[in-house]
Amino acid sequence: MNFVVTLPAASDAAIVGGKGASLGELARAGIPVPPGFVVTVSCFAAAMAAIDPSGDLRARISALDAADLAGIATATASLRGRILAAPPPDAVITEIVASYGRLGTGGGAEEIMIDTDVAIRSSATMEDSAAASFAGLQDTYLGVCGASSVMDHVRHCWASLYNDESVAYRRRLAMPEDSLGMAVVVQLMVRPRAAGVMFTRSPVSGDRSVVAIEGTWGLGSALVCGDVTPDSFVISKITGEISGRRVGAKGRVHSFLPNGGGVTVEDTPAALVSQPCLTDDEIRTLAETGRRVETHYGAPQDIEWALLDGDAPPAERIVLLQSRPETVWAAREPAPVAAPKPRAADHVLSLFGKPR
Repeated sequence: MNFVVTLPAASDAAIVGGKGASLGELARAGIPVPPGFVVTVSCFAAAMAAIDPSGDLRARISALDAADLAGIATATASLRGRILAAPPPDAVITEIVASYGRLGTGGGAEEIMIDTDVAIRSSATMEDSAAASFAGLQDTYLGVCGASSVMDHVRHCWASLYNDESVAYRRRLAMPEDSLGMAVVVQLMVRPRAAGVMFTRSPVSGDRSVVAIEGTWGLGSALVCGDVTPDSFVISKITGEISGRRVGAKGRVHSFLPNGGGVTVEDTPAALVSQPCLTDDEIRTLAETGRRVETHYGAPQDIEWALLDGDAPPAERIVLLQSRPETVWAAREPAPVAAPKPRAADHVLSLFGKPR
């Protein structure tokens, strides 16, 4: 039973959850992602075997009605409290702490780092699929430092599988609780100059011929939590032309302070508030990266990106933090009215039946 796997090897959502599988797949495809490891679903299962050995607590959640928000809140609070209070099995702690200690050294087996700054992100088995994204319903923590803190935040990610909103969403979809699991992604923390999201089709019109980018200074958490109006750009996949451009009022900036400093939220320097966070070259390079990811997966994607500071070309400073299937417009696409035919005339002939 593997409690931890490295990101390049992570590709099975049943083992590493949706987010872990996506990051592992990106790494295998040569798309830059921050190095890291995944605490597997087996690790969560081992912890839950001690917390809820009979499965009764989870069975009660499965029996709840989606409209019973008070019942959901009571049941989930109880289960989250048990997960946070219970120490994980010793074997789980040993493997996670060892993997964390090696992460800041580039994986050297003989070296151990005790103060590496990491991002810790939930990766549930059912999230980031074409049918349901669960985006934002489980927890993410940035700038976590120290083995003890890492273990605490891993447990918080496990507990977030039972956040009220996540359970209510699952109940609306009638998803069985006994088949769910939670992995946790642990990655080296990055200090981006700018970050944001990118859609490989227009989120407004569904147009698949464009890439839409939104970004802000510093960490993308400023965009996610609504602290800024992001810059927005629309780029043609065919010509590379930047056909849409809007500079937002980016009044706040989220920054990462290394060595355990965590994440700070400050006013954006006045000179940067109305200045685009990306150059045209960076915009086009991001769009091309998005096209590569879409081609790899064969479907439009919803991507989180970060652009590191420095003088290197943009292609060497872009890292992706997540890629999931775009679900809004995909759900609206009509099914084909007929199966493809070799010749257009065959559709007409089929209306009259087969020739005798």
